[in-house]
Amino acid sequence: MATQLEQLKKFTKVVADTGDFESMKEYQPQDATTNPSLILQAAGKPEYRHLVEKAVGELKDSGQTGDELVEAIIDRVLILFGLEILKIVPGRVSTETDARLSFDKEGTIAKAKELIALYEKEGISRERVLIKIASTWEGIKAAEELEKEGIRCNLTLLFSLAQAVACAEAKVQLISPFVGRIYDWYKKDTGIDYTAAEDPGVDSVGTIYTYYKKFGYETEVMGASFRNKGQITELAGCDLLTISPSLLKELQDSEEPVEEKLNVEAAKAADVEQMSLDEKAFRFMFNEDAMAVEKTAEGIRKFSADIVKLEKLIADML
Repeated sequence: MATQLEQLKKFTKVVADTGDFESMKEYQPQDATTNPSLILQAAGKPEYRHLVEKAVGELKDSGQTGDELVEAIIDRVLILFGLEILKIVPGRVSTETDARLSFDKEGTIAKAKELIALYEKEGISRERVLIKIASTWEGIKAAEELEKEGIRCNLTLLFSLAQAVACAEAKVQLISPFVGRIYDWYKKDTGIDYTAAEDPGVDSVGTIYTYYKKFGYETEVMGASFRNKGQITELAGCDLLTISPSLLKELQDSEEPVEEKLNVEAAKAADVEQMSLDEKAFRFMFNEDAMAVEKTAEGIRKFSADIVKLEKLIADML
């Protein structure tokens, strides 16, 4: 029998949600995603410390000082991790902008261009890089401009249809709706431990996928942030799923059948109304969703805190 991971790969592109290279080699995903928390975890491990030390060594005598130097070193660390990942995966790597720029459209655009320039300097074409940006209004509008220049974006911290619709209209390359964090919020709010088939996070991704395929949007849907294997198998057929090493192992160790749950034909037949969101409509619709508001804000705070920890790690090394 084929493993669940092998079966899943027939319906969906599998992406590794990790900064750990050995896991990527083992599970052979198509793409890989990183975020500040994953990079911080990896940077703290002895086997990856050399990448941080390399970045510090290359830039400490660059003439930059203080915060400017630390920022340049962090960008270099992100690129060094990305370069190693691209040696392993055949597809793309997602590299995240500083979460503290989440409400700064111009700052996000500038940082994205810096990161792409650093990759291109290393001979990596922009087609192999996705710039990760939080799905705030400012982030979505920044991505809209970046996409016009051929800089592809992955809109992360996405919890609602309002965010997904705005991303599709902005023609972003890919979105990452967060299944597990939606599940966490509803479980805490209702006290219900949902089965995978009734999971509100799974349902949210299914709704977004259906909306996109129904109306022919080209933006890719990549389910993210999973808490259990059932959430993953319930989304078989989604464009992509980004999965942590522990859950990739569970899928590899199981031979239970995996069925296609999402497909374009069913989505096109769905009874769904198309909407168009300007800034006022977006902000109101988003604000009506307490879970999305809380989880987006919490995610930005957490990623920002981990960037600060990474800055401290580098400042201490300097």
